Amino acid sequence: MDYSRDWNNEIWESLKWLGIASAIAIAAILVIGFLLARFSRWGRPLWRIIGGYFTEPATRVRAWMYFVLLTVLALAGVRVIVLFSYFSRDLFNALQIAAESFAQPGPEGEQLLQQGKDMFWYSMAVFAVLATIHVVRTMVEIYVGAAFEISLRKWMTAGAAADWMEGRAFYRNRFVDLGGVLSRSVLPFRRRTKTSNKVTDIHPGVDNPDQRIQADITNVASVGSGLLWGGGGSSTNGVLTALASIVSFTQILWELSGPVTLFGVEIPRMMMWLVLTYVLVTSVIAFLVGRPLIRLNFWQERLTANFRYALVRVRDGAENIAFYRGEKVEHQGLMARFAEVIKNYWQIVYVRIVFVGWNFIVSQTAVVFPYLVQAPRFFEGQIKLGDMQQTASAFGEMHDALSFFRQNYDTFTGLRASIIRLDGLADADTKSRTMPEISAVDRDRAVRLADIDVKTPNGDELIHALDLSLDPGDALVIKGRSGAGKTTLLRGLAGLWPYIDGEFARPAGNKTLFLSQMPYIPLGDLRTAVAYPALPDEVGDDAIREALQKVFLPHLVDRLYDEEDWSKVLSPGEQQRVAFARVLLTRPEAVFMDEATSAVDEGLEYALYQLIRTELPDTIIVSVSHRSTTDQHHTQVLELTGGGKWTVSPVGATPSLDK
Repeated sequence: MDYSRDWNNEIWESLKWLGIASAIAIAAILVIGFLLARFSRWGRPLWRIIGGYFTEPATRVRAWMYFVLLTVLALAGVRVIVLFSYFSRDLFNALQIAAESFAQPGPEGEQLLQQGKDMFWYSMAVFAVLATIHVVRTMVEIYVGAAFEISLRKWMTAGAAADWMEGRAFYRNRFVDLGGVLSRSVLPFRRRTKTSNKVTDIHPGVDNPDQRIQADITNVASVGSGLLWGGGGSSTNGVLTALASIVSFTQILWELSGPVTLFGVEIPRMMMWLVLTYVLVTSVIAFLVGRPLIRLNFWQERLTANFRYALVRVRDGAENIAFYRGEKVEHQGLMARFAEVIKNYWQIVYVRIVFVGWNFIVSQTAVVFPYLVQAPRFFEGQIKLGDMQQTASAFGEMHDALSFFRQNYDTFTGLRASIIRLDGLADADTKSRTMPEISAVDRDRAVRLADIDVKTPNGDELIHALDLSLDPGDALVIKGRSGAGKTTLLRGLAGLWPYIDGEFARPAGNKTLFLSQMPYIPLGDLRTAVAYPALPDEVGDDAIREALQKVFLPHLVDRLYDEEDWSKVLSPGEQQRVAFARVLLTRPEAVFMDEATSAVDEGLEYALYQLIRTELPDTIIVSVSHRSTTDQHHTQVLELTGGGKWTVSPVGATPSLDK
């Protein structure tokens, strides 16, 4: 019988094809990937955020194993789809032969009918084998694809989170010039308000790093791998599978295409030129229509993240908002930000209506093209029904493959936006670590400030040429009007404020402790909250209970393993007492406190300072305070008088002249 393939030998032919195609595809991906990573606006930031996964010793073997497996599985899927087209050809040819037998009575007709039956059932057997292979291959592809995405997400998340934390970039990147970060790759997407010339972010620095680390990494890992390899059994829903389909079905169309006379001119292999011209023209139009989606998708991510951030702010500040009865203002602010989200969404809808509508028209029209072109040849008996059916199948696969970039343009734009955001976060983190930082020197049991200058971001001088020395047991209180730079000085000494210069000598590592006005309370049980920044097992439950007793929190000693949102359960005064418990547990040689007793009464303040002086008599204490009652616990006063001037004098003495 005249089958389209030598099915008995097909498994070996397919394995040979798969080996050659995989080698070519892997080599091509590596070469093209290298060129894109070096010279492309897409490739450079993408390689920056995922390149380490393929090069670092801990992940590179697994990464390249996934890469090779997914490439082979994707190409195997293309090969199966190609073989399905040949099965379809044999099936419809068998039906045509059987139908022709009805017009031929007698032995010849019966023989022809039997030939059609045999060919039909043989095609069904071929289908059963191909379907089994296809199902198994698809299931394996889904598993390997999921394993790759999970592995890549874990690596990217761990790396992005570590980079965000390194050098306190999570705090210092708020000082990075956002315009500088965006100028390289996002300049067309910057939005300006009517009343200002600033990028409309809800907070300074890089907007919504939490969303970038979570949602954008997920998008890059899942959408990126899907766009490269495809998945789900389709032969045209990935770059690699689309290109492999183009090569494979080009040969089929070339064999089945015949000449067509157009305006008196005979055009050979018309089907090939038709599909190429049709897809080229429609794709160019689609790219022009869909281009605004890049900008709109970028802003969709930013605006929705800002709205979500505002909702979280309301949740975190619920008590304060309720005290102020500020529901109306908060609702107005939320709705204003939500209005921006909706406005952006409608802009996307308008573009996508035209974009999707155009793609739908193009795809529907393409269905009838192969039949229109091949119908004259079929009616003249030049080709069989199976040949016509395979032509339509091959044309459809070729059209879908060539239309891949047109149909997935909006998906590419979403991926592009995620790449821009992750690259922007990495860029801001890097820049934050290159910003100026005070020169810190390790020194046992002493604090020295030498020639310290502190300025505002605008360059206004807060403190000029500050020099002072503190020895074990000394205690310094920093005073001054609001805005004089008291808290800013502590931020600079802690390495948070970049607009500072000079040398800071202090005890190394955790022997120097900084306390903010409202202590940070991490998620978890109470023992984790009290021991922070140490791990609770490092200090022990008994020490934690003892510290809670000493800072007048005896009602909490039996709740060490209770998991609550302790920042909401504990009052501000209780949280400040937890901070003093941390001092007792850490036992630093120097502690810097910013309004650390502002939420407790004067009597409790006195008891807490006396506790530190008794338990840690040699610890150097530096306090920022507005209360005069705090002075009695210190030996010296640093008065910031404005304009960079300052004085240092013993507590209770008349201040010396400004310096």
